[in-house]
Amino acid sequence: MEEKQFEITPDHRAGFVNIVGNPNVGKSTLMNRLVGERLSIITSKAQTTRHRIMGIVNTPEYQIVYSDTPGVLKPKYKMQEAMLEFSEGALTDADVLVYVTDVVEDPEKNKDFLDRVARETVPVLLVINKVDLLKNQSELEAIVEKWKTRLPNAEIFPISAMEDFNVTALQNRIVELLPVSPPFFGKDALTDKPARFFVTETIREKLLEYYDKEIPYSAEVIVEKFDEKENAIHIMAVIYVERDSQKGIIIGKGGVKIKKVGIKAREDIERFFGKKVYLELFVKVEKDWRNRESKLREFGYLDK
Repeated sequence: MEEKQFEITPDHRAGFVNIVGNPNVGKSTLMNRLVGERLSIITSKAQTTRHRIMGIVNTPEYQIVYSDTPGVLKPKYKMQEAMLEFSEGALTDADVLVYVTDVVEDPEKNKDFLDRVARETVPVLLVINKVDLLKNQSELEAIVEKWKTRLPNAEIFPISAMEDFNVTALQNRIVELLPVSPPFFGKDALTDKPARFFVTETIREKLLEYYDKEIPYSAEVIVEKFDEKENAIHIMAVIYVERDSQKGIIIGKGGVKIKKVGIKAREDIERFFGKKVYLELFVKVEKDWRNRESKLREFGYLDK
């Protein structure tokens, strides 16, 4: 990742643009499109984003601080309660709020959260994602009318984040809505997260891709060693699961499955950092960690 240097113009704009919505509507895909970097993990499974992740776009004229947030859901674990707090917190500190839905979602899903969005006083941009799935214009018009009734104060942007359709128009409108302000972060900043965070997210993405059912949702990844040299990085990471049976499934017979996870994760991490990576993975059992506050603090879901 090359650093960019910018002069700051006198009428420089800056602001926090928070992306919220229900699970699996394409928030992370949109965030990555807007930022131009792969910061948020993307899979076809719901609830892939667990933390609030900032991605920062810089030009001489503006700085946009995007936040990708977990999908809004009814919590079943203390971990999901913390995830919901990340999403609800995004309603309190936005200069521009981007509410993402798609062409198949029921507008009344998670009604309480949507009611809060409707009461927002900051600009709300309603993004209807996945329009590439529609057969004709009349289908889109019907969806737009439905959402105009539900969020009458929002500006509506039909897009396809996957196909990069109409994303530039959305970004241009976001820039217009930014307040005049100096930057909040250094003009070479890409995110507020440390390098280790993107290692854990990359490994977790591979768990979501290669394992079924509850396994990836019961897993958490912690980087215990991140030793960066000029030409290479040595990383040691631990995958925590809740039961011994899950540990066996992740490792696989003869270690075949975890080896595959390690190879694929290492390839992506090397692309992200632009240098050689040596990755060691271990699996440990931490019973019922999703409901234990001490572990949720350790894993970054709660303030220490």
